[in-house]
Amino acid sequence: MSDPNITARVARVFVAREPDTLVSARVARATVLFGGFEDDKHAGWTRRADARVPWYRRGTIIRNERQVSLVSSEELARIALALGVPEVKAEWLGANLELSGVPALTLLAPRTRLVFSSGAVLTVEGENMPCRGPGRAIQQALGMRGIETRFPKAALHLRGIVATVELPGEIVEGDAVSLAP
Repeated sequence: MSDPNITARVARVFVAREPDTLVSARVARATVLFGGFEDDKHAGWTRRADARVPWYRRGTIIRNERQVSLVSSEELARIALALGVPEVKAEWLGANLELSGVPALTLLAPRTRLVFSSGAVLTVEGENMPCRGPGRAIQQALGMRGIETRFPKAALHLRGIVATVELPGEIVEGDAVSLAP
């Protein structure tokens, strides 16, 4: 699904600094290092294995292929529609970037490069599989019941992607983003 003719925009930039919450905080720009977004709790060369990698014992130190989390404005709107809620915000999903102009972001092929006009390059690692945590955050933010358990199905193939940093730089709201194989 990589299309070099698609040019997206960075709608919003977020950093997840708080270790006890999934929710990320909006910032105007982020410094991108080889390990991920500066000061982000998901940054680093390694991470501990969790339920997403059942072939490793939980807690095993593995390579961090989840340095950066991206969602699309278009897919967030589709999730909100599926859940029957007014909106789903990127920060409720713990995203680092919300892009607009890539309606099938979640289906981008692994190894696709996202080239940002301000200089950074991210490499798609794969789909960010939906789980109940973001559903719980949406439920809490909207003060509604039943979203936590419905979110995984509503967000399947719409939850966004995870990526690693190929070229450090800066990412700024409004940046153009081009896709490269």
